[in-house]
Amino acid sequence: MKESVVGIDIGGTFTKFGVIDRIGNVLVEGSVATDQTDDINVYLSGLSDAINKTLAGLGESVSIMGIGIGAPNGNYKSGSIEFAPNLRWAHGKVVRLVDLLQKHFKMPIAVTNDANAAAIGEMIYGGAKGMKDFILITLGTGLGSGLVVNGELVYGNDGFAGEIGHVRVKDNGRLCGCGRRGCLEAYASAPGIKRTVFELLADYNGNSELSKYSFDELTSEMIYQAATRGDKIALEAFQITGDLLGIKLADAVAHTSPEKIFLFGGLAKSGDYILKPTRESFERNLLKIYQGKIPIELSSLAEGNVAILGASALIWQELNKS
Repeated sequence: MKESVVGIDIGGTFTKFGVIDRIGNVLVEGSVATDQTDDINVYLSGLSDAINKTLAGLGESVSIMGIGIGAPNGNYKSGSIEFAPNLRWAHGKVVRLVDLLQKHFKMPIAVTNDANAAAIGEMIYGGAKGMKDFILITLGTGLGSGLVVNGELVYGNDGFAGEIGHVRVKDNGRLCGCGRRGCLEAYASAPGIKRTVFELLADYNGNSELSKYSFDELTSEMIYQAATRGDKIALEAFQITGDLLGIKLADAVAHTSPEKIFLFGGLAKSGDYILKPTRESFERNLLKIYQGKIPIELSSLAEGNVAILGASALIWQELNKS
């Protein structure tokens, strides 16, 4: 009988889950809608039914040891999802997810935020294998971060440590989704680079292929494609984004002294267009004792299943402690 775990990734629209063995093989996957109800109990009943049906299809060849969950505003220490604005059943409230899910599954269950789960996945299955000190940054609809120090994810006193996306880069800057102004996430994220493009277009007299799009139509992928064709606005937007990201990654190094920094997510798919300005700004702003020592690289985890792999890695880590 193969020992495996269930990894769950809770997103605003869909919840994905998979059964994963110890070496990271995804044996089977499934998904349910996240946004069809305001009632957490209805949602969890549907999710539990879908997982149980999937497990039934595997027969007795697999033994499920536990469940790991990655979720927006997931708090490892409390086992809760706290004030997650994009989850209908968690908006403006604290949901004690682990306690509620254990009514359906009598086994170890752990939850953390999605970026932390990705960092654990990178450590167990990806490019950080064997490393004890590294930082993983997710560049998507927000900027998430997972900080690993001495082989352990940093959670801090309340479970919410390591929020690099919410360090401030500009006084009275852009309004961030967290409600404050000037956070890094408002600049170094997929929506952030879109906002940079539109600010640049408002002050530009030349031609740019990006000027034909509305804000809702434009995507970070379109900005990347325009950059590959030499579009001045697209190239400058990547430069500004990388400059700010590099400064704050240099600050983070002073706190944790990582061996390496990994970038993951949709915006990171832009490759050297985001990596080059980030690396240059990073080196310029590092304390001299760190310069030339800390590479910034793309994550080696596959985009498609990183979230459930990270969630599974979380519970494997918990099981290994016991």
